Amino acid sequence: MSAAEWASFGAGGIAVLTGVLIGLRFLVKGWLNELRPNGGSSMKDQLTRLEQRVDDLFILIGKQ
Repeated sequence: MSAAEWASFGAGGIAVLTGVLIGLRFLVKGWLNELRPNGGSSMKDQLTRLEQRVDDLFILIGKQ
């Protein structure tokens, strides 16, 4: 293979790797956004409400 073919092969590999990393970054940002409280609709807010309800149920069961 000539130097130009190696250079094009390397540039193509770098382009593919860059695309994969950008896609992964996009996914991770989306996942992390779900873990931040935002006033009610995030997964973090839903889990917090669920934990509070379970705690309230344990208190009710313990009183009987």
